[in-house]
Amino acid sequence: MFFNSTAFAIFLPIVFFLYWFVFNKSKSTQNALLIVASYYFYSCWDWRFLFLLVFSTFLDYFTGIQIEKSDSDKKRKFWFWLSILVNLGFLGIFKYYNFFASSFAEMFNSFGFKVSPFLLNVILPVGISFYTFHGLSYVIDIYYKRIKAEYNFIDYSLFVSYFPLLVAGPIERATHLLPQVKIKREFNLEKAKEGFLQIIWGLFKKVVIADNCAVYANNIFDHYTSMDSVSLIMGTVYFAFQIYGDFSGYSDIALGVSKLFGIDLLKNFNYPYFSRDIAEFWRRWHISLSSWFRDYVYIPLGGSKGSKTIQVRNVFIIFLLSGFWHGANWTYIAWGAINAFYFLPLLLIKTNRNNIEEKAISFNFSSLKMICNILFTFGITCVAWIFFRSENIHMAFEYIKRITFFSFDLDGLKEQISYIIIIILPYLILLEWNNRKKECPLFDRYSGIKTITTLIFILLFGQFDIQSKFIYFQF
Repeated sequence: MFFNSTAFAIFLPIVFFLYWFVFNKSKSTQNALLIVASYYFYSCWDWRFLFLLVFSTFLDYFTGIQIEKSDSDKKRKFWFWLSILVNLGFLGIFKYYNFFASSFAEMFNSFGFKVSPFLLNVILPVGISFYTFHGLSYVIDIYYKRIKAEYNFIDYSLFVSYFPLLVAGPIERATHLLPQVKIKREFNLEKAKEGFLQIIWGLFKKVVIADNCAVYANNIFDHYTSMDSVSLIMGTVYFAFQIYGDFSGYSDIALGVSKLFGIDLLKNFNYPYFSRDIAEFWRRWHISLSSWFRDYVYIPLGGSKGSKTIQVRNVFIIFLLSGFWHGANWTYIAWGAINAFYFLPLLLIKTNRNNIEEKAISFNFSSLKMICNILFTFGITCVAWIFFRSENIHMAFEYIKRITFFSFDLDGLKEQISYIIIIILPYLILLEWNNRKKECPLFDRYSGIKTITTLIFILLFGQFDIQSKFIYFQF
């Protein structure tokens, strides 16, 4: 069930009505309804993997309590590592086993040894990377005594399986979501209005921006060997806006839907393409994942403290893990490594925290420099996206090589120009730039006009016929 589907358009109002008008007597009944709705939502993808979600939920619920109750460090470590290893074990089997088996077989075959690996014929359970990281952060926080274990199984189950964030995040923390789950929610008209507007903006980014850009990005990447350099450059830009509109659009819809139920989720995007350097980009892009790796991997490893060697090691570990989290393909690992190389100079000369505050544009040299930095950061990000989008490493290098050896074909270029995109991209950029201090560009005194305009764009240019899935569902 996609957020941009007719099924979800029917599902959401039904759950909303039951939540506020039938099951509104207590927190427990509200939570029970949301769990049932979440399990139904998840089972629409493949009901068989519902058992994996329930098992993961019970595992972390039980081990969390055992960690807290244990009277010795030995027992605490046992329950802690049991949860970590089982969670990562399931993730490894479903997501990474075939990758490692095939990679080792290719390595041995290159040395002349004929190896035929045993591969698993299984599909990747949707959302497994997200709900696994929910549980891991919960258990880690209990082990290090940052939080107390949750003894109410219903409350904990909702924390893990809450349907707006279940299949593509944001990756929530127990410290943020559980306190909201444990209290009865009262209907707030202003919050519900904000949620509705954020859903509209997220839907615009998905069906108008992402899905229109996808048509041209897919065509260019699928036929890159016959494309001229300018068309290939346009293909990277199309994909950059496709993945941004797709993933941030999903996040906006998730946050908006959750607000309808009186629950705030973590902000996952903060207008990343307005970043002035790559460090700022990673503070603005997929924030919940970046902060997860920062808090649970990077800082425990020493972060930016220690020798330069330790700092470089930590940067590469965090970015390679981030790339590998996205999928079992060398292209994602290369994407992570490229971003590590981008980030390293900023860390080593200690300028990675320079661009924290927003600055206004004015007619002076400082503003011109800022615009150039934004365009440069967007440009190198697009280069990294080539690896993310390519089917393999060879394709990525070949794609870049064809850009480097400049060629121009006017007739071919005309076929890659979309007049729809020429209209909708400036609208997206203008609204987000002028409202970059707000959670959603529709949250201001002109929300009525902007909402109507956005709805018109959705009706005129929305790609509803293709019902395309969100890119991050595969992760």
